Amino acid sequence: MKKGRVLLLLMAAVLFAGCNGKELNLIDGDKQISQQIDDAISQYIIQNYSNSYFGTEKQFEVHKVYGTSETDGILSVYMWSYFGGFNKATGIEAQSGHSLPAVIRLSKKDGTYSVIEYIEPKDGSMYQSSVEKMFPAKYVKSAQRDSGNIGGLQKKMERKVEKWIEKQDKES
Repeated sequence: MKKGRVLLLLMAAVLFAGCNGKELNLIDGDKQISQQIDDAISQYIIQNYSNSYFGTEKQFEVHKVYGTSETDGILSVYMWSYFGGFNKATGIEAQSGHSLPAVIRLSKKDGTYSVIEYIEPKDGSMYQSSVEKMFPAKYVKSAQRDSGNIGGLQKKMERKVEKWIEKQDKES
């Protein structure tokens, strides 16, 4: 009899935990990311850091989306972001910038997406625990793996910078 009660309590606890409303409907990859959303993310990050790094002519941002979730009209994007400042004279060599995991939340109003929240991990000993709080568990390993390993984002950044330099050369 006692085993039955314990089993019943365990099943109720599991059922209750599954229905607490905090479960995210995650969609892996960038399937939900339109060009408009992609641009809104980059523009926000560039604007947010434009005064943080000095001595560059142009700043760019590229990102890798691990996945998304949408709740009550708010789109959460779990990603790795690479921001860099560049000068025409130094070409594709970044003069300043950063690379880190981030969560960005956007809302859509009148057909336009706007950022309502941007979260980065804390520094030092708080880094790992803050990444674990920011990201759903299934994306934490991806963020750990990408730390210091942004080869794909580096190539994407180089293409953006090269297009900018070509445009500058044509205008000169």
